Amino acid sequence: MTAAMAEPGRNAGGGVWEYLLQSWRELDVPEGWRAEIDGGRITLAPPPHRHHNGIAARVQRALYGVLLPERGVYQTLGIHIAPLGKLYVPDLVVAPREVVEGVDADVSDPVDAAEALLVVEITSKGNAEDDRKKKLWAYAHAPVPVYLLIDRFDEHGPTATLFTGPENGAYRHTERVAFGGVLKLPEPFPVALETEQFPH
Repeated sequence: MTAAMAEPGRNAGGGVWEYLLQSWRELDVPEGWRAEIDGGRITLAPPPHRHHNGIAARVQRALYGVLLPERGVYQTLGIHIAPLGKLYVPDLVVAPREVVEGVDADVSDPVDAAEALLVVEITSKGNAEDDRKKKLWAYAHAPVPVYLLIDRFDEHGPTATLFTGPENGAYRHTERVAFGGVLKLPEPFPVALETEQFPH
């Protein structure tokens, strides 16, 4: 992962967040890479391992089987928590189609994380701690109603953890299963994820 620090002095029209957001919009990110904003800097993450992509594909397929037509599952969608100065690109985001697709084709702004119905992060070796701590905290503050963390690198073995009920910057409910178990997602996602099929 590489990082670039913000230089707000170059931004005559606003503060650090506006400067970072404008810089993010203008980045020419290599295909498969992701650019995120956190801690006053823009970071670039390389393309994930193919097992990571395999898990994302399985989760996406399961979600499409139960979603209403007005909702979509998106990869590489930037979502921001502007009050915290954070912009992430989760592995999967479920959001209303009109929020994502009902904008001008020239607009490349991220979606407000509060509009997301579900966010899925799948850990890589280099970002596992961020997904477990920083992003968990940020998504609870957004608030994102459902956060699914699929952790291939948990110290106790690969796990999937569902966080629900955000309140005052923390999730009230947590359900965790080891790979091999079944994780039932809450409404409006009536699906049971068969984690035994996840590559790791």
